[in-house]
Amino acid sequence: MSERRADMDTFIKASGWADAEVEAFPGDASSRRYFRLTRGHDIAVLMDAPKGAEAPNEPEGASVEDRIKLGYNAIARLAGPDPSAFVAIDNELVTRGFSAPEIMSADLDNGFLLLEDFGASVYARVIEDNPEMERPLYEAAVDCLGEIYRSSFPAKMRWRDAQWRVRRYDETALLAETHLFLDWYAMDKGAEISDVARDAWDTIWRDLFVALEAHAPGLALRDFHAENLFWLPERDSVSCVGLIDFQDALFAHPAYDLVSFLEDARRDVSPNLVEPLIDRFCDAAKIGNHDGFRRAYAAMGAQRNAKILGIFVRLAERDGKPAYRDLIPRVHAHFTKNIQGESFHDLRAWFAKYLPGELS
Repeated sequence: MSERRADMDTFIKASGWADAEVEAFPGDASSRRYFRLTRGHDIAVLMDAPKGAEAPNEPEGASVEDRIKLGYNAIARLAGPDPSAFVAIDNELVTRGFSAPEIMSADLDNGFLLLEDFGASVYARVIEDNPEMERPLYEAAVDCLGEIYRSSFPAKMRWRDAQWRVRRYDETALLAETHLFLDWYAMDKGAEISDVARDAWDTIWRDLFVALEAHAPGLALRDFHAENLFWLPERDSVSCVGLIDFQDALFAHPAYDLVSFLEDARRDVSPNLVEPLIDRFCDAAKIGNHDGFRRAYAAMGAQRNAKILGIFVRLAERDGKPAYRDLIPRVHAHFTKNIQGESFHDLRAWFAKYLPGELS
């Protein structure tokens, strides 16, 4: 038995679940591992987030130069394996009536959490079993997003003695994530991206990010999609949507989570639902300037899908998870659609010059 497994068993016993059956969930794209604990009719989820498994996150007061020296998690303002982020954000969500998992037990020093298990009602599975549920489930989730945006959240969030500062999704983080496209996806295509090409890329994206200034930022959970949402119809109002995987939340343009949801890397959303759902979100979030919102939505979608294309190649090549390549065509289609507007002329010209044929 490994030392980590022994520590995990000690935590399980201390949490009162020593007699539970422990079953691993399939691995995700992070360094965290998840297990389902079953004890008779009771179930719970164990999160194993070992410290030191990733680059450090951004310390308080760090400059951009400090973040660059620390590595990708600090540059992109990711929580990494620090469970303080999860419990603090979780607590703030629950306090405001949203369905984040109850924290049943925690050992933050060793990176173990025992959480409420929402069961098997994952959005993607519910819709797969009953396609007629797609519209009501998506409408409920969009209403939930609108309510999150309208809610006031502090920058410094707390749970018991733990605290976590949620930061702004700033230009440094936004650009760093687009660089994943250059460093992994473009290189995978055999392209050698020169410093001149990189500088041009950054200039184009900075201009596109101006569209994100049209609306006030709100809390973006940053991994809001049908595999991370649970249908809880016995709960009232927006609490019928179970939320997980929000430890990397940042204050961002409100389009971020919406585009994450509607341009899902893992499933095709019915095309006739997309435009009405964007309108529904704007109504739920009390957002005016719908044309400006759509420009921001396209910019946020392009940024996010460029990042995902790079991440999926990195997962396949660096992390030995080749199945992520199967998802690339869908993400590529989303990205190509995102950049069709007039404001993306310079980006399309960049592709014609440095990655010809990539958008065809």
